[in-house]
Amino acid sequence: MLDILIQNGTIVDGSGKPGFTADLGIESGKIAFVGKDHGAPAAKTLDATGKIVCPGIVDPHSHADLTIFREDHPARLEPLVRQGITTFVGGNCGLSMAPLGTKHRPDIRQYIEVFTNLDTEKECPWESMGGFLDSIQSRGALLNTAVLAPHGLLRINQLGSEKRPAASEEIDAMADELDRALEEGAIGLSTGLQYFPGNQSDTPELVRLGEVLKKHDAIFTCHLRSYSNTLGKALDEVIEVTRKNGIRGQVSHLFWLPDYGVFGPAIRMMLHGLIRLSKHWTAPVPLAFPLAQRVEQVLRAREQNANVGMDVMPTTTAFTHLLAYFPPWALDGGREGVLARLSDPGARVQMRRAIEHGKARWPHIEGDSWSMNLLQLMGYECARIMAVVSEKNKPLEGRRLVDIARERGQHPFDTACDLLLEEHGHVLVFASMGEPEDTFTERSTFAPLAHPEVAISTDTILMGFGRPSPLFYGCYPKFIRRYVRELKLLPLETAIRKITGLPAEHFRLEGRGRLEAGAHADVLIFDFDRLANHATFDQPDRFPAGIEHVFINGAHVVEGDVFRPETRPGQVIRGR
Repeated sequence: MLDILIQNGTIVDGSGKPGFTADLGIESGKIAFVGKDHGAPAAKTLDATGKIVCPGIVDPHSHADLTIFREDHPARLEPLVRQGITTFVGGNCGLSMAPLGTKHRPDIRQYIEVFTNLDTEKECPWESMGGFLDSIQSRGALLNTAVLAPHGLLRINQLGSEKRPAASEEIDAMADELDRALEEGAIGLSTGLQYFPGNQSDTPELVRLGEVLKKHDAIFTCHLRSYSNTLGKALDEVIEVTRKNGIRGQVSHLFWLPDYGVFGPAIRMMLHGLIRLSKHWTAPVPLAFPLAQRVEQVLRAREQNANVGMDVMPTTTAFTHLLAYFPPWALDGGREGVLARLSDPGARVQMRRAIEHGKARWPHIEGDSWSMNLLQLMGYECARIMAVVSEKNKPLEGRRLVDIARERGQHPFDTACDLLLEEHGHVLVFASMGEPEDTFTERSTFAPLAHPEVAISTDTILMGFGRPSPLFYGCYPKFIRRYVRELKLLPLETAIRKITGLPAEHFRLEGRGRLEAGAHADVLIFDFDRLANHATFDQPDRFPAGIEHVFINGAHVVEGDVFRPETRPGQVIRGR
């Protein structure tokens, strides 16, 4: 007997092929058939007439691994399942919860705690990647979970918080640690080359680690060294690591931020005017060209035996740690060293000078040459507070840094320093050129959003504190509603492949991302006409409309407005 029979739905199977009307049977957590119902009895039957039946969504770039091990994670990660996500890839940007190392464990724990505000001594009883994955599985997971080995933790374990190139023996030790993490179930290696400690690595170090990935048929994912004027060189670095080792690579959350140099302030004033105007009329400026050019750069490399994939977020509002706005040299000495520097008036003068006058030069390792000097590129107006941990500063979440500074009678840089001191380093921020989610700068994202070979990701950070990004509640409904139905940038079947079959295939998540007999029964049913994203920047914690059913490994987790977290049907997906 079938557990579930879904009848008369429009099957969009994740392959990109045209949809077709058929039935789908689920039995023992797997898809029993897709096609004509042969009359087998079913414990439960659903009529999906007029509805889209597709694979559960696969998010290739998430930080849900920072939450999935916690006992209360189903409540925190509910927004992901409510929008149709059934599988995520975590451990991105060089950060995860394992391995916790032995040589410089206090530095690793502090590094994790700055981002997560977790007491890792109490909440993380494991040491290795295998122990972390075992803990997730033993406690039960809401979602299917795959985790990348984090380059940042591997590097800190060998060099501590030192800012220098790694010696050959240190790289070999990192390679040994990576080998163990892959043996224990990690599916690849992630890097965060914009951030410390990844920004202290060089290409030969990454190529050497890629040799280990080759051994395990594992993937190399990269938060690039630059997303601005040297974006092309940053992509070349990923291509080189991938091609030299014959491995798969992935460019994380592709975007482009122009560097206008000395003309920056004047051009930003003009852009801010166009952004304000876009509430009523969007100027038809061809902003998509720079990213289209970079997508083509990657596709040309693929024709030359560099198997590199890409993902992009459907947003114009980025988010990161406030310390990422500071020059890398300012982060020396761990958290206490950073806080001491923020308290020093002389050091503040040096840091502000670096922000306002530094020059971004490849490879962005030395001095004031870091690539994503966001306050210089976008102005202090770009920053809005995403998350703090103190009750005193909670009212600041969602507000612009410049407005807070004006109220305090300070320069915005001093306000940023003071907030970090008040929050003991725990401050996350949003960054946008103008108003969050404006339709003018949105045009710069059209090329990768529409391209059939670029996956869609959320960059989820749902830690239970702060203001979430609207993407965490409505990324995929927004993608389909806005870019398929409203703007008609791509057909529905292509859009479904970009969020299911494409990432599942590239990350080798076997049995995921496709509706076919024998695959895991991760199934999403939605009403295309009613599908809508209700999450906005001002009201981000609102569930979408039109998501009617979500199955994870055959478990009926979402049924209309009913959410059933108690089953915890997710599986840990381990590397080969």
